[in-house]
Amino acid sequence: MTRAFRFDERKTIQAVAFLLRREPGHRMNYMRLLKILYIAEREAIQESGKPLTGSRVIAMQRGPVLEDVLSLIRGQHIGTPEWARFIRKDRYFLEMVADPGVSHLTKYLSNKLEEVATRYEDLDEWEMVEETHKLPEWKKNDPGGSSREIPFVDILDALGRRQDLERIIAAAREDAITADYFSGKSH
Repeated sequence: MTRAFRFDERKTIQAVAFLLRREPGHRMNYMRLLKILYIAEREAIQESGKPLTGSRVIAMQRGPVLEDVLSLIRGQHIGTPEWARFIRKDRYFLEMVADPGVSHLTKYLSNKLEEVATRYEDLDEWEMVEETHKLPEWKKNDPGGSSREIPFVDILDALGRRQDLERIIAAAREDAITADYFSGKSH
């Protein structure tokens, strides 16, 4: 699988917490959350050319999923233990156990998360599955009972932005170089 963007775990944790903060008991069915987060990611790419989480997208039987977020939920993500400090899985629910804040979320991303969450607040997890089954990029990559990557170009096609592929990838590389420089990872 190829990666168009660098996955941003801190931003992802804050985005998940943002969505959980809106819910009673700061809990939400994780399949529902995955669908809301994917739609927000998709719309952020459409509107700004930049993702929310930077995760790869996979098509699964129940719709598109941000692969890295699913790995975090399942406890399979290789990386920092940050997730477990803030988010806990309880059967089919995610619960915020500590507040990570919003320092890595821009005003635009916070507004996008709020907008998408509000739009779908009356839909349960199964209705959200039906919503994401309507998306062209999932239909094109419907995996049946398995899973498969949804190529970034298929997402751009669905969004009417295929012509922007090279520019978006170049900007992502530049952002990664800048992030490495300021984090001390550059040489």
